[in-house]
Amino acid sequence: MSSRAKRSRIALIGSAVVGTLVLAACSSSSTGAQASATNTDPACAPFSAYMGHSGTTVSMYGSIISPESDSLNKSWAQFSKCTGITIQYEGSNDFESQLPVRVSGGTAPDLAIIPQPGLIAQMVKTGKAVEAPAGVSANVDKFWNKAWKTYATVNGKFYGAPMSANMKSLVWYSPATFTANNWTIPTTWADMMTLSDKIAASGKMKPWCGGIGSGTATGWPATDWLEEVVMRQAGPDVYDQWVAHTVKFNSPQIQAAMATLNSWMRNPNYVNGGFGDSKTIATTTFQDAGKPILTGKCAMLQQASFYEAQWPAGTTVGDGKNVSAFYLPPMGTTFGNPVEGGGEFVVAFSSKPEVAAVQTYLSSADWASSRVKIATGWVSANNGVDKSLYTDPIDQLSVKYLTDPTATFRFDASDLMPAAVGAGAEWTAMTSWFGENKDTNSVLSTIDGAWPS
Repeated sequence: MSSRAKRSRIALIGSAVVGTLVLAACSSSSTGAQASATNTDPACAPFSAYMGHSGTTVSMYGSIISPESDSLNKSWAQFSKCTGITIQYEGSNDFESQLPVRVSGGTAPDLAIIPQPGLIAQMVKTGKAVEAPAGVSANVDKFWNKAWKTYATVNGKFYGAPMSANMKSLVWYSPATFTANNWTIPTTWADMMTLSDKIAASGKMKPWCGGIGSGTATGWPATDWLEEVVMRQAGPDVYDQWVAHTVKFNSPQIQAAMATLNSWMRNPNYVNGGFGDSKTIATTTFQDAGKPILTGKCAMLQQASFYEAQWPAGTTVGDGKNVSAFYLPPMGTTFGNPVEGGGEFVVAFSSKPEVAAVQTYLSSADWASSRVKIATGWVSANNGVDKSLYTDPIDQLSVKYLTDPTATFRFDASDLMPAAVGAGAEWTAMTSWFGENKDTNSVLSTIDGAWPS
């Protein structure tokens, strides 16, 4: 739910290694015999490892929609031009519900961009997901922190490289509004709540706005809010136990986190600026949620780095600009600086050589660099990307926290949970919690009840 061509020496060396591995993966096919074919255009030299499949088409399906998907399509344009492989991308707000339908119905895409490791595991159980080729595995071993590989590994087999990483622990705001009102960026949770009280008392605007609408994925932003609180209030160990369901949703720790969330994002004095009461959070799309910041109807929005792509055209981003973002502060010093992140993984449902070529290219530092150059609000966990390529201030802020060795980093909890829970019951129940003011105990018990036995 998140969207530049570098020709560095490192990337070229990486392409050469990948080329050997791609060739090995494709050697048994008729097209594989042509994999060493080259394009005489000098601009195509970095893509020589992926040649030999001209005239083929690779279908790709994901949750990334316009305008984010515009930069996605641009990021592989030169690859397609040079290799002759057409990549047909389809984005949908109904991705999480429709991918299982397509896979079980025999119409799986060649590649899927899956944001939830739990959904990857579900797709592996169908027997239709294809183990990642050697080139992808080699790239991940070279360019990513080891933890990222585990997120797409099921029963000891690796299925896909991370496409992106996103920084979820951010708060969007208007620098001009803060300056005009002499509001300072809070550095602790208590300071943030004091600021919220101050803004609410001023009567000028609501301190917070929010929206969790996202098609059949409606509810996911609410799970992020809960996860941010759990990390800060209960700590990383409880967070991990919650993901494993040894700490239940209806446990005292999660009950306490829900109480904190209730006093924050269901607080009638705080929300929902520009839209209505707290119930409107359930009917407001996440894409529209931050727009009242631009019109002075709300002061802040808690949303991830990829939200940058949702601001209307012409919106300037950064210090002194129309909007900017700050780190969602900790609740104390016990758990350091908690950082929640997410990502998307490219998983194959076809073993065709052209599919392996595309999947391998998308795991390369070359591809990640190409997208960094054309997309704002998009960060890669691929450490082969030169950090100087990140010129956008929010991307720079995200990279700072995502690569901070002292930060307490955890992957999105709902994405790690079984799909029936993290991409199903929790979304639905949290939507009811906001939209219908459902009782907290019943909401949490409902989610626990959906956990696979």
